[in-house]
Amino acid sequence: MKSIRSTFMTFALFCMSGTLSVFAATDHSTLVKGPFKTGEEVTKTCLKCHTKQAGDFIKTTHWTWKGTPNHLNGKQKSTEKYGKANMLNAVCTSIEGGKDGVVHEQCSKCHAGYGWTNTKFDFSDESKVDCLVCHAQKGNYAKAIGGNVDKKAMEKGSMSLDLAAQSVGVPTRNNCGSCHYYGGSADSVKIPGIESTLEKKDRKLDVHMGTKASGGGDMACQACHTTKNHKIAGASSMTAHYDERVNCENCHAGAKAPHQKSKNGAILAKHAGAVACQTCHIPYFARSQATKMEWYWSEAGKDIKPEEQFDKETYVKKMGRFVWGMNEKPMYAWYNGTIDHYMKGQVIKDPSKPVVITKPVGTIKDITAKIYPYKLFKGDLPMDATFKYLSIFQHYKSYWVDYNWEKALLGGAEGSGLPYSGKYQFVKTASYFSLSHEIAPKEEALQCGECHTGGTRLDWKALGYNGDPMITGGRRSKPFDRKNQ
Repeated sequence: MKSIRSTFMTFALFCMSGTLSVFAATDHSTLVKGPFKTGEEVTKTCLKCHTKQAGDFIKTTHWTWKGTPNHLNGKQKSTEKYGKANMLNAVCTSIEGGKDGVVHEQCSKCHAGYGWTNTKFDFSDESKVDCLVCHAQKGNYAKAIGGNVDKKAMEKGSMSLDLAAQSVGVPTRNNCGSCHYYGGSADSVKIPGIESTLEKKDRKLDVHMGTKASGGGDMACQACHTTKNHKIAGASSMTAHYDERVNCENCHAGAKAPHQKSKNGAILAKHAGAVACQTCHIPYFARSQATKMEWYWSEAGKDIKPEEQFDKETYVKKMGRFVWGMNEKPMYAWYNGTIDHYMKGQVIKDPSKPVVITKPVGTIKDITAKIYPYKLFKGDLPMDATFKYLSIFQHYKSYWVDYNWEKALLGGAEGSGLPYSGKYQFVKTASYFSLSHEIAPKEEALQCGECHTGGTRLDWKALGYNGDPMITGGRRSKPFDRKNQ
């Protein structure tokens, strides 16, 4: 029998080659002993083998929370870096509030690192990388305020840091979901389909991630969101940067192209030039649990007994009023591969109209654009009444403590460097969140009559058509002719 030292040396050689499959197959329980008291101690052990992986990871947007804005309309060639670290959103708003960005203490619970509690965090320090949040398979690994391991859970015995370290392997949906399921403060708040029911999803809810028992593919996230040097493919409608695209055609092309056996295959193939796969194959969203459709910060701070909607609270004093939705029909818009996003300090020309935080770019005249489905998320945010831009406010350790908007806005100005004039008002907001999960079985995909010949699924005029393109014509000069399809 090989000694532990011999096994470790053999494994180390494989580590240096960067071979992921070996990492997945290796039983770390014989290599990683502990005991560990902190996450940094675990990382120190990981770095004995995985120096390349750590070096790769600190170059990714999962680590820096920003990147070159190749997804932002008009900024694709910019060398400036944008992202969650320095942009606004209409959900939890911003991480920049408070002196030295103290809000980081709260937000960094979902950062794949340890100790990002202020603006002075050293992003070059590989010892702060949190390997376990993505790779631990056992031990009930959990993070706490401040971005460090949950020591209270360790003291209670509900979490074992040693077991977490010994169980590392290829990430599962649960690893990704530990942050992404709960983005925006709770389960299924932001993106429908990326929520905790993915763990036991039925094929009827998602053909790719549904369980094998239900006839689904039981696919891991990285089956589509492929990874190279820890850079993960995917372009969110809320982020400025992406490393690579995830397209349905990555799998469904060539010999595996869709609709080949369909009697309307030729017609459907032509649709693919203007209609995204998701448009027909996500007929409704939030089919497994409700998602947040509206969020009104202006109503926070009141002593209101919350009602429930789809078993979810419609009011939280520190956050305001919510509207939830289930089995919702998507909003449809053209998308050419770029987005418009409200930028920090951008002047609002007409405060009487909803401020669009993020929206896909494209029109019927843009031959590179296709019609995609979206969740239209509505709400409101504070605007500086003098400077006419959305204000950053400090919720953590400020508004969530005393419900004082003046103090929260001053704290936001201190952390973000965006001045506060002393006067504010709330303005309506709107955000388009892209839908790419909850792919329904093919028998539940949209049918022709739901969009055409009297169907009301799509608002043709809003999309730039004169009417139903089957009757009036579309990007081509003539109306659709079934005989020539």
